[in-house]
Amino acid sequence: MAIKMLALRQFEKTDEDLLVSYLNDTAQTHFLSARIPQPYTPEAARWWVETGSKLGITRAIVSNGIFVGSIGAIPGEFEKQKTAEIGYWGARPYWGQGIASEALQKFTHLLFESTDLIRLYAAVMEGNVASATVLQKSGYKLEAVLQKAIYKNGSVFNELHYSRVRDE
Repeated sequence: MAIKMLALRQFEKTDEDLLVSYLNDTAQTHFLSARIPQPYTPEAARWWVETGSKLGITRAIVSNGIFVGSIGAIPGEFEKQKTAEIGYWGARPYWGQGIASEALQKFTHLLFESTDLIRLYAAVMEGNVASATVLQKSGYKLEAVLQKAIYKNGSVFNELHYSRVRDE
């Protein structure tokens, strides 16, 4: 088995073609936010690299020198300024290799070491077993199930909320 070298870095122009390829795969985007435009165009990728990835704290996931996914945190405001929502995805060709779990563990450590955030949470569409497993492996705990909270592609789903706090 090859040793995987995982890094988190800023997005680069060279990531644009792979973004378009990965995010036009319907299996890839099934559980992702509807905020991601479909079809995913080169213009959307350019906007993401130049502007979108600068919102919040966002990193490209790179395994063995290849861009393979994205991870980010959007800090809350006002009374929720010490909380951030985490989101991530790994490209389908790399599923099942532990990359998302390792990336989330590194990113969680980075956030708790370099910011004053005390609580991180992720919202997962029910049925996304892989994402729930990634969160659990990374020390996140199921906090709540929001009944019928997601409407996507003509169907209604429950939303699972996982969280991790700095002291855990």
